[in-house]
Amino acid sequence: MAKITAAEVNKLRKATGAGMMDCKKALVEAEGDFDTAIEILRKQGQKVAAKRADRESAEGAAIAVVNSDNTKGAVISLNCETDFVAKNEDFIQMAKDFANLALESSSKEELLKKDYNGLTVEEKLTEQTGVIGEKIEIGAFKTLAAPFVGSYIHAGNKIAVVAGLSQKVDQAEEVAKNVSMQAAAMNPVALNEEGVDQSVIDKEIEIAKEQLRQEGKPEAMLDNIAKGKLNRFFKDNTLVNQAYIKDNKMSVTEYVKSVDSNLEVVGFERVALGE
Repeated sequence: MAKITAAEVNKLRKATGAGMMDCKKALVEAEGDFDTAIEILRKQGQKVAAKRADRESAEGAAIAVVNSDNTKGAVISLNCETDFVAKNEDFIQMAKDFANLALESSSKEELLKKDYNGLTVEEKLTEQTGVIGEKIEIGAFKTLAAPFVGSYIHAGNKIAVVAGLSQKVDQAEEVAKNVSMQAAAMNPVALNEEGVDQSVIDKEIEIAKEQLRQEGKPEAMLDNIAKGKLNRFFKDNTLVNQAYIKDNKMSVTEYVKSVDSNLEVVGFERVALGE
């Protein structure tokens, strides 16, 4: 049996809000696996957020940038070992420089080969690792192209997002920033229902059915009720269907269409340290 530490139990409690003993039992049953423990708690009917809790963050800076005509965005993380380095102005500037180079790159591998003041990005990372005495590396690398792209960086450079709109309208910059802020705060699993992996859908149905069995619902009713719970999952966890954080009486789609009836959110990319 896996040895479960108090720190692991506390981490699960903070991530889920479940009681200490419930968290410990779930971790024991999951043999210490954090994600499996979350699923166990949910199957037991615990009120646990459907989206995966943010992991303990690695240090560094998450940066989002867009090009001059707002048709492409890039989000990267530059990772390091300590908060002291992550807050250094030179480190943050280097992360911004790399993000701008990412706009011209189709992959992390291509970014690492880009010229950076006479060195490749990869050589610069090696150099700075030697200078600072900490491992420094590009973590996440994501790009997004759309008719209009906007961005948002959460305070402290912990989360960065770019969001794409279907067209450039008068308030496109404000709308794209607000949608990016939504994605930063609510961590949707996909843009819409069509973007959710089938494996995630299957797992949600399985969890819903197990909860219903524990509530004593007849087996013949499980499929229909589980579908209703799945629709709730889509509402809570897909960006365009989520309640808009600045006005929860409307969805994100309704907010966007309140600006322009033909406007749509067509994509987003989110990077958070430690994910």
